Amino acid sequence: MDDITLRQNILDALEFEPRVDAADIGVVTRDGIVTLTGHVRTYAEKEAAEKVVRRVKGVRGMAQEMEVRILGARKTDDDDIARRAVKMVDWNISIPKEAVQIRVCRGVVTLTGKVEWQYQKNAAADAVRDLAGVVGVSNLIEVVPGISAADVRRRIKDALERDSDLQAQAIQVDVSGGKVTLKGNVRTWSERLAAERAAWSAPGVYALDDQLSIS
Repeated sequence: MDDITLRQNILDALEFEPRVDAADIGVVTRDGIVTLTGHVRTYAEKEAAEKVVRRVKGVRGMAQEMEVRILGARKTDDDDIARRAVKMVDWNISIPKEAVQIRVCRGVVTLTGKVEWQYQKNAAADAVRDLAGVVGVSNLIEVVPGISAADVRRRIKDALERDSDLQAQAIQVDVSGGKVTLKGNVRTWSERLAAERAAWSAPGVYALDDQLSIS
């Protein structure tokens, strides 16, 4: 697919997504690498735009240069964001009690602490990203390994085998502690993301080195 066609497909996909106002988003494509520029109104909208672009066929990589510009003259105070973020995390049953600490500086929420599963780390970020006034989320929560590397590898391979969209035999999985390395070939960007999800689904995984090639 040529870059002009890819760019138009991305613009069409952004226009079709109801969570995104594409009016102020710029798209540049070169050799399958997409650069997003411009600005959006919320951090959640920024992430939604990223997800839309990743799903477009032909996208091989993405550079994110969009800004979050909060609408209105009055910005939400950091202490108010922090209070609401703490409540949202406390109310989320997926997150262990008192496992996550929250700091807010100029609208950027930083999450720290330790959990056992990647989905718990993701749940903490999901709990705060939609709050008014948030312009960014830095998720520094650690995932503490709780099982052996061999067991982690087996669980990931099983997850890859169960996914009908993947050719699991073409993907090599290496595990060292809680770090997973994926090697091999996939057919599309969406397949690459599916392989990453399978890797993150194993308990104790805290880092992922995706070396998969799209061919």
